[in-house]
Amino acid sequence: MEYYFNKTLTDFTFEEVIGRTTQALQNEGFGILTEIDLKTTLKNKLDVDFPNYKILGACNPGFAHKALLAENKIGTMLPCNVIVRETKNGSIEVAAVDPIASMMGVENESLGLIAEEVRSKLKKAVDSL
Repeated sequence: MEYYFNKTLTDFTFEEVIGRTTQALQNEGFGILTEIDLKTTLKNKLDVDFPNYKILGACNPGFAHKALLAENKIGTMLPCNVIVRETKNGSIEVAAVDPIASMMGVENESLGLIAEEVRSKLKKAVDSL
C-alpha cells in the first residue's frame, strides 16, 4: 500500500503551486498550521543546496477533534503532511500522506472511519490541482 498520493504539475511556478495547494486544501476544510521550508533550513543548518521543498501541515479541525476523541494520543500523527517539491526536470510535485496508511498501526475502528473521510478530502484536494 502506498503511504501517499500525488500529482505532478508542469505549467506553474513553485510559489503558484503552493498557493493552489493551500486553496485546494481550504476548499476541503483544511487550514495550514505549519509550513516548513526545507530548502532554506538545509542551507542555513548544513550549508547544502536543495531544490524547493516545503512541508505543509494541513489540519481539518472537525476531523482532528473527532480523531482526538477516538484516540487521545493520535496527536502524535497530526497534522496531515502535504509536500510541494521541485523535481529534477523542473516540474512541481504535490504529495499528501494517506491517513489510512499512517493509521494502520493504531487498532481503533472508529479512527479508521475518520481516516477514510480525511483521505477522501485530501485526495480530492490533490486531484483538483
